[in-house]
Amino acid sequence: MLQARLTITGRVQGVGYRDWAIETGLSLGLTGWVRNRRDGAVEALIVGEEGAVGRMIEACRRGPSLARVEEIDVDPVDLDILPEGFTRLPTE
Repeated sequence: MLQARLTITGRVQGVGYRDWAIETGLSLGLTGWVRNRRDGAVEALIVGEEGAVGRMIEACRRGPSLARVEEIDVDPVDLDILPEGFTRLPTE
């Protein structure tokens, strides 16, 4: 299983990005979470098969129709406890 933490910047809050990310992640068979950050970014943890994680990263570069993604930072992670499902976390 591949694990990645994404930080998405641009016009990504107030445009349905989190709901879109949850729907997209579930459709790809991924687990993880998504949340808004106080700095205006959206942060996501995605876990799944390498191909599905790659498709999710590419989808996040576009986001939902109202979003304007400027940049995505992708950091590999290695968690001991993996998330179940794909959920929304509180803003951090």
